[in-house]
Amino acid sequence: MIKSELIARLAARNPHLPQKDIESAVSVILDTIADALSEGGRAELRGFGAFSVRDRPARVGRNPRTGESVSVKDKQVPFFKTGKELRERINASRKG
Repeated sequence: MIKSELIARLAARNPHLPQKDIESAVSVILDTIADALSEGGRAELRGFGAFSVRDRPARVGRNPRTGESVSVKDKQVPFFKTGKELRERINASRKG
């Protein structure tokens, strides 16, 4: 699902809300999570999961076209850990 699909689903479930308000709310939520991560923090949505930042060390990688070795600098990457309720919901739908 992409952001516009999320907004469309929320608008369909809440026809009493103007679409601009829904777009604004989704953008504020996503921007707040991104801001927390960029400041080195984390964002937790109980039952859904937690977003955090992990460090990746420098390493030697390979250029997929040429096979040549290239050095990849250390970096920080976003990480998502699912919450218990989300994990249970996903696994319950697979048992069917």
